[in-house]
Amino acid sequence: MQFFTFSKDSGKPVTRYDSQFVMSRIVRTDAATHIGCMHLDANDIIGYHQAVVPQLLLVMNGEGYVRGEKEEYVHVQAGDAVFWDKDEWHETKTSHGLTAIVIESEQLTPSVFMPVKK
Repeated sequence: MQFFTFSKDSGKPVTRYDSQFVMSRIVRTDAATHIGCMHLDANDIIGYHQAVVPQLLLVMNGEGYVRGEKEEYVHVQAGDAVFWDKDEWHETKTSHGLTAIVIESEQLTPSVFMPVKK
């Protein structure tokens, strides 16, 4: 399990085409990719299971806890990204609610685009 950040502070200003915003890059892939949005209400859980393919969880709002193969939970919140390799066991739970984007693909290398969370 690896932790990254896609917070505004990790992004770069974009001014091309008279734009004014900050872009935090996440991933790029040439392989088939599944992207979904998970909505967890208070006390919901994504049960303990193996990742079928490499999987990246991007917490958009709310907060919760994730764990890998150890029963050691790590707090996550908006702006955090968690990466699990194929076959890695993992679980996500929340007491207050959490919304996250999940990206699943055989070719995910988030470390190329996002800084490691400190």
